Amino acid sequence: MNPITHLLLGWAVANTDQSLVRRERTAVTLAGIAPDLDGLGLVAEALTRGTKHELLWWTQYHHTALHNVTFALFVAAVCAISTGRRWRVALLALISFHVHLLGDLLGARGPENDHWPIPYLMPFSDVWQWSWDGQWELNAWPNFVITGSLLVMMFYLAWKRGYSPLEMVSSRPDHAFVETLRARFPFRR
Repeated sequence: MNPITHLLLGWAVANTDQSLVRRERTAVTLAGIAPDLDGLGLVAEALTRGTKHELLWWTQYHHTALHNVTFALFVAAVCAISTGRRWRVALLALISFHVHLLGDLLGARGPENDHWPIPYLMPFSDVWQWSWDGQWELNAWPNFVITGSLLVMMFYLAWKRGYSPLEMVSSRPDHAFVETLRARFPFRR
C-alpha cells in the first residue's frame, strides 16, 4: 500500500483510544509506517543504478528487513518507552504495525505481477512467510477506496475531535486546518 495509506491507517488505530495524548497518537501512527523504513533503500539504489557498485538495498531488503515480528516488538518497545512506558501505547503500536503488514499482504503487488511475501519470523527463520495469491496491485481500485475512506474518516475526526495528523508536525498548521474545517462545516447544536 501507499505510505500515505499506511499513515492514515496508523492514525486510525491511534484514534481508537480517545485518552491518548498527542505524543502517544504520534507514536502509534508512526508505528504504522515504521515497516517501510526499509523502503528508503530505494534512494541508495536509484543513486547507484548503472554504476560499478550498485546498492540493491530496496530490491533485496524491502519487505524483508523490517516487515517482521522482531521489528514489531522493537517498535512497540520504543513507543512505550518514549511515551512513558504505557502498555496501551505499546499494544496499539503493535496493532498499528500489524495493520501495516496486513495492508501489504492484501495490496502491495508490484509491477510484472511481483508478489511480496512477508517473512514474519525474520531474522530468526524464513520458514513462515505470509503471502496471498489474491494480492492486488499498488494502483488497484481497492487501495484507492481504502485511502479515500481513510481520508473521509480523517476529515471527520479532525472536525469532531479538534486535531488531525498534522499535529505530528506542528500545532499551528493543525489548528488552522481544524478551524478551516469547522468554519466550512460548522457544528450543529
